[in-house]
Amino acid sequence: MKKLTAKFYDRPDVLVIARELLGKVIVTRFDGVLTTARIVETEAYRGVVDKASHAYGGRRTNRTEVMFGTAGNAYVYLCYGIHYLFNIVTNKADIPEAVLIRAAEPLEGISTMLKRTGKAKADFTLTRGPGNVSKALGIDKVHTGYSLYSKEFYLADDGYVVEKVVATPRIGVDYAGADALLDYRFYVEGSKYVSGKR
Repeated sequence: MKKLTAKFYDRPDVLVIARELLGKVIVTRFDGVLTTARIVETEAYRGVVDKASHAYGGRRTNRTEVMFGTAGNAYVYLCYGIHYLFNIVTNKADIPEAVLIRAAEPLEGISTMLKRTGKAKADFTLTRGPGNVSKALGIDKVHTGYSLYSKEFYLADDGYVVEKVVATPRIGVDYAGADALLDYRFYVEGSKYVSGKR
């Protein structure tokens, strides 16, 4: 597997990046424990011009500051006080675009993922939905701002080719008005790990 480099993340079109992240592998090796999963669903957020983005209108807070930083850093935040959601910062510094990882297919370390999630068996809910992805892979708020070029946490390309990508509106962003209708969600057609409506 080849680790994704800054050349992948530091590009001007977050929609292209969100689509091309499908099929890539998330690798975590926290405390020496390896888990990996293949991305099957993403959502793009276009920063200051996107009403669904935390950085819409140039909003900068302690939470969102990482979005204005270096491409290839993790942006992890708590949603509804329950789930940690893993995003990847893209584009140049001060252009706060990011991609949310909504679902993945588990590959390695499934027994560890079961322990982390409290699940009894490895069914499709193990890494279906952004909160489950983070929990299974051991990603939480301490990883916000973490470089995805590290040895413990990165994304990689193992040569896997996605046959067909579907684009739809994002999930759970009705507050964004017309921006909620944009086809900024991408998923691998046929994957049983994809969340929401297919």
